[in-house]
Amino acid sequence: MQSANMLLKKIIRSSFLPFAAQHGMKKHLFPLSRTLSLSLCLKQDNSCSPSEKLDLDAWKKVMKSGLQEEVNGTVSECKEPATLSAARETLEMWRLAGKSVPENITEEQLKTFMECTSKSAKKKYLKYLHLKELHKKNDKRRMEEKRERKLEAQEQASETGVTKKNSFICLWANCMDKVCNWRAAQSMVFGQPLVFDMSFEKDMSVREVANTVRQIVLSESTNRRSIDPFHIHFCNFKDNSLYHKEFIKHYREAWGKLLITVTDQCYTEVFPKEKLIYLTADSPKVMKTFDHNKIYIVGSMVDRNIKTGVSLARAKRLGLETAALPLEKYLLWNTGAKNLTLDQMMHILLTLKDTGDWQKALEFVPKRKYCGFVNKPVHELKKTLSLINTLKLGKRQEEVRKQFAENYSKKQMQK
Repeated sequence: MQSANMLLKKIIRSSFLPFAAQHGMKKHLFPLSRTLSLSLCLKQDNSCSPSEKLDLDAWKKVMKSGLQEEVNGTVSECKEPATLSAARETLEMWRLAGKSVPENITEEQLKTFMECTSKSAKKKYLKYLHLKELHKKNDKRRMEEKRERKLEAQEQASETGVTKKNSFICLWANCMDKVCNWRAAQSMVFGQPLVFDMSFEKDMSVREVANTVRQIVLSESTNRRSIDPFHIHFCNFKDNSLYHKEFIKHYREAWGKLLITVTDQCYTEVFPKEKLIYLTADSPKVMKTFDHNKIYIVGSMVDRNIKTGVSLARAKRLGLETAALPLEKYLLWNTGAKNLTLDQMMHILLTLKDTGDWQKALEFVPKRKYCGFVNKPVHELKKTLSLINTLKLGKRQEEVRKQFAENYSKKQMQK
């Protein structure tokens, strides 16, 4: 009997167990192999000595251990899929109930859905996935419609001969780009310098730096398209700074091909001090005319949340001349600060450089900031402005009319 049992074990180990291990069935088939070996042994025992008693306690222990291992293995493997299937069933129930549930959901999204602590959080997450899926479908539908329209337009153009006009427009645009680049290249040799001070990164947040770079990008494109562009200098510019990272986001590969001068030196080291004028709204000196022999400096910052006097203090520390735009002289200023965006400053300076007309240049100031241009004596305009402000404050109309009538009668008596 022992020799037969040993022979059966050798057969199982040599042939059956390697096959089970190769195909990942060792956990499930190992208890089965033990039961087979024991059953054969018991049969041999019955055949050899039928009067001999069976060891039922040993048999029960072997069977229980095998079944326990098999159940533990199957539970550990099927535990996670069972929870995922339960989550999918709840999603299906919510979908049938009319709630916003996505049609397709991945296992990762299901896991995050199961990790949500409350029911409201789960609903919000499913609503977010549902809206995201709708946006993707809408984008796909728009792309298909755009593709269809493009194909229809190409077919119509081939029939009517509009492709020649489109090719001419593309050729014209390429030629204009070449002309603008040629002017910008000439300005680097013969043009008047314009400096952007890039030393205000510490005074701004990441969002404000991004807004500043966006305004500088608009300023550079406006300057490049002008008839007589400036030679733009970025001074105090440091590599791997926030400015640098934002510029690379906007320009990408074209950053190294821009027709501008970028340096980490201060403008006082590049240009003589007597030629530099720092343009700031806090300056007590008002700019009267545009000087073509001077080099103007513009602070590269957003003035919305910046403390007043930062650029003026920097100019005074360096011993530079400062100037402010004559906004009150030519505009009837209404409300708000007298700080302008960088692209507005670029439009104003380019117009002054080309024409020298302040009225044309100051048309780029936003209309919400002033009531109109000064075409009357200043004291009369101030009275009309005070009248407008009293009406805005909500005083009674009768009192305002009485004051206006008294002032008008006095004027008539003086005449």
